[in-house]
Amino acid sequence: MNRKFTIKLIVSLLFTGATLGANVASAMPTISIGTVVWIGYAPLYVAEHIHAFEKHGVKVKFTNFSDNATMPAAVEGGAIDGATLTYDQVLPGATKGWDLQVALPIDYSSGADAIVSTDDITRISQIKGKAIAYNAMSPSAFLLAYALQKNGMSLKDVHSVNMDPGAVPAALIGGNVKIGVTYQPSVSSIIKADGGKRFHVLFSSREAPGLITDVLVFKHRYIVSHKAEVKGIVEGYYDGLAYMKSHPKQAAAYIAEAMGIKADEVPGQLDGIHNPTPKQAWENFKRSKKIDSFYTSGQVIGGILMANGSIKKMPDLHETLYPYFVDAIAAGH
Repeated sequence: MNRKFTIKLIVSLLFTGATLGANVASAMPTISIGTVVWIGYAPLYVAEHIHAFEKHGVKVKFTNFSDNATMPAAVEGGAIDGATLTYDQVLPGATKGWDLQVALPIDYSSGADAIVSTDDITRISQIKGKAIAYNAMSPSAFLLAYALQKNGMSLKDVHSVNMDPGAVPAALIGGNVKIGVTYQPSVSSIIKADGGKRFHVLFSSREAPGLITDVLVFKHRYIVSHKAEVKGIVEGYYDGLAYMKSHPKQAAAYIAEAMGIKADEVPGQLDGIHNPTPKQAWENFKRSKKIDSFYTSGQVIGGILMANGSIKKMPDLHETLYPYFVDAIAAGH
């Protein structure tokens, strides 16, 4: 074969292959996911960096919200396809007739959500009647309500100062309030303020493991019409989780970049959460008396929400769950 013709043919084939690859990539469906900056979403950050979603045939566009309390309505209204929420955010929508369903348990907060106070406040009983800064429609409100309930009180027994979670550190450090409820990395920034001599964790999700669970949520109608895409996101998440275990240093760099923190801060923040394996996630969807079962935590969450007037009736928990993808992966299919 003529050498010049051979080179031209090879170049032509390479160009055609690259073009076809680009066309295939551009033809992939894009799913928009609302999220907030949170250490529990680390496997999603890693999955994005290693192109795990594209490997499973889907593109994901993450949109950061400053206030996660606005995301359930954004999913219901179609502004975004899905969102990373906490399970307590799903239940109020269910009582309104929204068809939001959990497709994946992402993480359990185990210390990463916390009530932070000045050092002179050492017991939950001491916060009665005091001003507390937190987002009134967020997991922070739920954690506070749970801590108060365990100590014979309710949100009516404190003075709530509603603000964006990102504003809580400034409110405490500036001396506007002595107590705040927020999550990582804000918890660490408050604790470290002034050389770590002013603030401490008064109560955290470590005292209720499995109660605050972050979940990936879509509308039921969206899931059933986009099963391949949602499955690709779930599989990409697990690829990200596997990469975190096999390449911890590189994964920490990716996570730090996504969160705007230093890589050496990542391990400490990861200590405050737990990302379940497929087998553990499968257990979340089962009916059991364990607190990490949605059926058990949902009853506790629903009870607190009703006691605080956030909802008027207990939703059908079964209707808020879509275990199909986790079941299939846990079974090895």
